[in-house]
Amino acid sequence: MGWSIRLVYSVVMLLRADAELVQIVDAASADAARRSGTWLKCRPGCTQCCHGVFALSQLDALRLRAGLRELEQSDPERALAVRSRAEQSRLRLSAQFPGDPATGILYDSEEDAFEDFANDEPCPVLDPTTGTCDLYAARPMTCRVFGPPIRSEDGIGVCELCFDGASEQEIVAAELNMDWSPLEDSLNAEAEGDSGFHGTTIVAFALLSQP
Repeated sequence: MGWSIRLVYSVVMLLRADAELVQIVDAASADAARRSGTWLKCRPGCTQCCHGVFALSQLDALRLRAGLRELEQSDPERALAVRSRAEQSRLRLSAQFPGDPATGILYDSEEDAFEDFANDEPCPVLDPTTGTCDLYAARPMTCRVFGPPIRSEDGIGVCELCFDGASEQEIVAAELNMDWSPLEDSLNAEAEGDSGFHGTTIVAFALLSQP
């Protein structure tokens, strides 16, 4: 019992730290969106980026589960729909899942297989009727920063629906500031320790996993 209490306390403190991280990331995204101006086309109902699975961290997974628990309190019917879609998604994806379907952890050695995996699968958190996210406040970091230009080892990438016709100078001027990345890495390491899961997963498995 003592260990369970310590674990719950650790998770609560981690979620508080994550809430601060989310504020930082959302502020950076809002700033990039302001600098993007009309080049940024993201709107409610635009769901192209909500189809196709992607890898998310254990910190994202923890946040999603906490968000689902909150939704179960505020809107049980909608939460039940999210859980049902997640279960259906997991059933569809398990056979070809490039990882351990029991835990939902992706295999690092299957990166090439993951690129061609479930590219048309709708996110279980996406409400198919409204075209909006049922766990928007708890969405993963990838979703939070999608849209504005993001720099990686391969250069600056943008959503194919945004910045169509923009000059390189206009794209660079709207680049997302990602100075918060070290903090995210640190909190994710804590999340992996608390959950006992090490590695990345996907939304459907994250929502249904039981650390």
